[in-house]
Amino acid sequence: MFEIIFLGTSASAPSVRRNLPALVVKKDEYRFLVDCGEGTQRQILQSGIGFKNLNRILLTHGHLDHILGLAGLISTFMRWESIDQLEILGTRSALDRVYDLIYGVVLRGAEPPMPLQLRPVQPGQIFEAEDFTIHAFAVSHRGADSLGYLFEEKGRRPFLPEKAEALGIPNGPLRRELVAGNAVTLADGRTIEPDMVLGDFRPGTRLAIVGDVGDPTNLVEVIRGVDALVIEATYLEEEAEMARHFGHMTARRSAELARQAEVRQLILTHVSRRYREKDILAEAQPVFENTVVARDFDVFQIRRASP
Repeated sequence: MFEIIFLGTSASAPSVRRNLPALVVKKDEYRFLVDCGEGTQRQILQSGIGFKNLNRILLTHGHLDHILGLAGLISTFMRWESIDQLEILGTRSALDRVYDLIYGVVLRGAEPPMPLQLRPVQPGQIFEAEDFTIHAFAVSHRGADSLGYLFEEKGRRPFLPEKAEALGIPNGPLRRELVAGNAVTLADGRTIEPDMVLGDFRPGTRLAIVGDVGDPTNLVEVIRGVDALVIEATYLEEEAEMARHFGHMTARRSAELARQAEVRQLILTHVSRRYREKDILAEAQPVFENTVVARDFDVFQIRRASP
């Protein structure tokens, strides 16, 4: 399971109820901040999640509404908060802008308050833990080098305790070995193979997060079948030409992408203050029924569909 906490869901400029783009993905003890719009540090505090373990930031691209909050966040870390280290990942062009912001504006010759690494990434695997990975993938948005991120649990074969009981396998290390895929020998000399106590392979939960995007053509296969897709809905179809001009999606186009890629749930964000939430849903849901519009501080738990 992955958990998403939305910290900012507005497009380009904040509104009364929506801050600029930012969200946190939680998985076990890991927490990843995706984008950091202006005011994100206050949203972190107001959400109650705090700064603990929030030491990796994934940037979708380098436009200011997605990175300006880094200045305040680093400034706060210099004065009040302390974390062991901070790693900011993104395209080279995005990190060049972040470097100017942090070292040219915030630090101005001072040392960072913690070990700080700006890590350029390209499409491919960028992180691996024991039970999940993160892959970056290319996104087309108005000439900017942009990335999306695919969070994917590693698949597994479930342990079937009823079969273990029938075979007389005691609780403890022998069962753990079988779960790990290793054969074991019982006290009576019998050899038990993993296939005797493990069920069919089950893929893990998959979550795709896309920032701003103008042409989603290349995304269909990347996100196919994900359990949840987070993507922008900056415009409605009545302003489709403006959407194309500025390299953004309409609610309908995002819904069409979700339908084409056969995703399970569509979560729309990056919402313009010119539209009402019900109008966005009215455009998207007839195309893809399982659509919601995220609000600031909404929390979603993303789980794999039952077989």
